[in-house]
Amino acid sequence: MADGLVCFDVDGTLVPGTSSCAWVAAALGHEAELVAAEAAYAAGRMTNQEASVIDARGWAGHTEAEVRARLETLPLVGGIAETVAWCRDRGLRPILTTLAWTPVGCLLADRFGFAAYCGPVPEAEGGRYTGRVAEHLDEFGKRDFALSQGFTPERCAAVGDSRSDLPLFAAVGMSTGFNAAPDARAVATHLVDGDDLRAIIPLLAAQFSSV
Repeated sequence: MADGLVCFDVDGTLVPGTSSCAWVAAALGHEAELVAAEAAYAAGRMTNQEASVIDARGWAGHTEAEVRARLETLPLVGGIAETVAWCRDRGLRPILTTLAWTPVGCLLADRFGFAAYCGPVPEAEGGRYTGRVAEHLDEFGKRDFALSQGFTPERCAAVGDSRSDLPLFAAVGMSTGFNAAPDARAVATHLVDGDDLRAIIPLLAAQFSSV
């Protein structure tokens, strides 16, 4: 039985300078449309459901293998493997709480050992994407996924950077804005800037030694 929960966002947190959606869209040919949708979501002018519908259309006709190959080249911050291992060694359950598509969470969980992940689900039939969304997720679903893991709020920490992290930040005992945008910086209990995730380890150590 794990002693606590550590939730990690993906886009803007583990993926620096871009998003997993934009990284895939650049290869599939709809990057400009997707980046505009992401900006509208960040500004509160669009829901994540609406942005997902736009992005999913760009996946139509492409294979799961094609998207997976592109995701294998996703840029990532340093120290992910070491931070996940640190959590596990200390009885903490590391999970991905993200609005990135589930193929992203699946790849990162396979590579680094995250215990679980959430995300909207792109519809696929026969190994090829249809251009539709099978299951939607928004920032409140992201929070609810974390809280469904069975830990009390004071035994939960979250690491994120943007609007999609705000409901989760409000629900956990510790929130760390990692290279965070102004809205997340304004409410996070801690702030860390840098290119290596291991910089958050001292904060996690202090949090879980005191609760």
